[in-house]
Amino acid sequence: MAEPTPRRNEPRLRPAPLLFEPAEAASDPEHFFDLESIDDPRTLLARATELTQAFRAAADRAVEYQAMAAAQLADPRRFDRLTAADIAEQAEWTEDYAKKMVEFGRDLLRGVDARGPDPV
Repeated sequence: MAEPTPRRNEPRLRPAPLLFEPAEAASDPEHFFDLESIDDPRTLLARATELTQAFRAAADRAVEYQAMAAAQLADPRRFDRLTAADIAEQAEWTEDYAKKMVEFGRDLLRGVDARGPDPV
């Protein structure tokens, strides 16, 4: 099971920045953020851990933005609002998960201390 989304009011960790790799490096399947060039296992563990934390933090933030967007798209005050099924199709979610994400997004938009929905 994935780690829960951080509470909205908790301070966020400042993970290592995720830098985009040059196209020629990204095309090499053996290349991953230059980790393959690190010989010292302690340094490798430290850098790999930094990347893991950065990816988790980025994923958590992206989920929050997905939820807020879903809530805005489902807002009944919008003339062009989408149903949970429409949102699910667009985001490649199940309809039940889309409903949970809409509620999570509404909580975030209201500033309620909320945790994200459990992954399906």
